Amino acid sequence: MTNGDTVSVLELALHGATVGFLAGYRDGRTILTFAPEFAANEARPTFSLITHPAFPKAEEIMAKPWVKRQKLHPALSNLLPEGALRDYLAQALKTHTDNEFELFAYLGQDLPGALVATAIDPDAVPDYVLDDTAKASAVKSLVQDEKKRFSLAGVQMKFSMREHDGRYHIAETGALGDWIIKTPSTTHKHVPLNEYTAMHLAELAGVNIPDIRLVEMEKLEQLPAINLPDEHYAFAIRRFDRDEGTRIHMEDFAQILVKYPQEKYRSANYQQIGRILYDYAEDGLGDVQQFARRLLVNILLANGDAHLKNWSVIYPDTVTPTLSPAYDIVVTRVYMDDEREFALNLGKDKDWYQASLDQFEYWAGKAKIPWRAIKPHLLDTMDRARSQWPQALGELPMDDEHKAGLKEHWGNLHPDFQIAAS
Repeated sequence: MTNGDTVSVLELALHGATVGFLAGYRDGRTILTFAPEFAANEARPTFSLITHPAFPKAEEIMAKPWVKRQKLHPALSNLLPEGALRDYLAQALKTHTDNEFELFAYLGQDLPGALVATAIDPDAVPDYVLDDTAKASAVKSLVQDEKKRFSLAGVQMKFSMREHDGRYHIAETGALGDWIIKTPSTTHKHVPLNEYTAMHLAELAGVNIPDIRLVEMEKLEQLPAINLPDEHYAFAIRRFDRDEGTRIHMEDFAQILVKYPQEKYRSANYQQIGRILYDYAEDGLGDVQQFARRLLVNILLANGDAHLKNWSVIYPDTVTPTLSPAYDIVVTRVYMDDEREFALNLGKDKDWYQASLDQFEYWAGKAKIPWRAIKPHLLDTMDRARSQWPQALGELPMDDEHKAGLKEHWGNLHPDFQIAAS
């Protein structure tokens, strides 16, 4: 960009349909204008649940451009990484971490889900996107010519990779990664072992998870020059937004509730998530039963990080949402001794050690979900956890101190949810 009013434009596409055009101005403004043919098509693929034809005021929401200053709209901002990965990316691009348009343009070919953002020439921009002044100063973004770009929302260093003959390579541009690889943490010890163990225990309790693996660090190729602790394993989880090279659209609940990442802990509650799933998911009842099971598992596993961005829906048929497989389940309490709360409010409280079946009944009532359909799934979760977890934990690779901390946590829960450690 060469002067104060220059503008670059990205075309946003979803499953081959043009969703609209995102204009990024030098002064920090971003404007998303929906393509009229996309907005008028009632069979359109779902860009965000708030644009689904069945969603209240969807037509009104899409009728006007979405104008933001500095940050992108939450539907797009939440597709960008946070924390160390964002810092690394901004440094590589020689731009500021708050320059979301440039980060988004660079990552546009391998965003989470199925949205694709492509820089277009000024003469290809439709007349309804820019006024005459902006059109005269339009330039093509130059940041999309790099290799090995992908976006993974979250705060941890993690990479989209492809597995071949037991080794993992960062996916080249145009080749979609099928595994997310999380390297060891520089602030907490043995996080990959913790997450692998927690996810495996969650699966034993009836939680739907993707394939997971522990991968020896020496089997990871092309990692950037980052300082990592001397630990043996990374954690690998199969991407559920990719299927043999095909993109499956997804969005997290920060996007659905139109919240920025920094609002992920304080701007909503589990009643809202449950109600949206119940009302809009393909199998609303089945999804809220699985959601309730996961909420209980997060209590049992002392995971205080189940915030808005750690709950997502996918769109397997491109239109209708369904609860995604679980991810990012970690025993967080072993890293924070005084931690005792959910990430969000459950019914009328956030304290793990006060949580009971009565609290879940209150939550179901507030979310207008039939309690009789939820209670059996909670009881089944407890039966599975009590009968399988103590032995399984002994065999899983979690750090011994962390295992001891988890067992202590089980004994401090409400009697409804206590687990006797063997």
